[in-house]
Amino acid sequence: MRSSARAARRISATAALLCTGALAAACGSTSSNNSAGGQSSTAASAAASAASTPPGSPSSAAATTPTAPPSTPSAPACSTADLSATVNTSPGGAAAGSTYYPLNLTNTSKSSCYLYGYPGVSFVTAPSGSLIGQPASRNPAVAPSTVILSPGGTAHVTVQVVDAMNYSKSACKPVTAHWLKVFPPGQFTALYVKFSATTCSVQLPAKLGSPLSVTTVKGGEGQPGQGL
Repeated sequence: MRSSARAARRISATAALLCTGALAAACGSTSSNNSAGGQSSTAASAAASAASTPPGSPSSAAATTPTAPPSTPSAPACSTADLSATVNTSPGGAAAGSTYYPLNLTNTSKSSCYLYGYPGVSFVTAPSGSLIGQPASRNPAVAPSTVILSPGGTAHVTVQVVDAMNYSKSACKPVTAHWLKVFPPGQFTALYVKFSATTCSVQLPAKLGSPLSVTTVKGGEGQPGQGL
């Protein structure tokens, strides 16, 4: 009887250990699945967020290029209210298939401020009007640098307008635009600049490139023919 009781206790103990191991494995499997599910959920959320950001908006621009300078400037960032914008349309900026226009940003405030990075630029039908075609792509030919503007100081970017006749009429649907909408770097309020050019009225396939592009901010007033 004693031998049988001891054998029974051994079997019970072994069974308990096996159950404990099985439960641990099950818990580990559940934890791993939850972790993978969390990663999938995070990735899906990020994709949904990216898809919901309008192309060319300041927020989407900020997602692809730094909008803050690498070191702290000695002045605050220039707000839209601090600036005025003009396009220099004097002859001299033409190149094969494109025309380059200096877009000047002038500090109209009484204090120094800085600009860094790319503005958001697009053709629109009128001030506060609708978008024409697609927003300007970012030309990486000029490396970003911090530009401090004293009161009355000017910086510029170069706007490249591709000749709409380079594209087929069916793909481009060319129209004459009369206004540029300009978001200064890091700002969510736009400036509107009177400027006329022929451009595509629809978004082109990616393989055809962008009919409008812009460089990062450079110090000083832009000159016609300066190119990039």
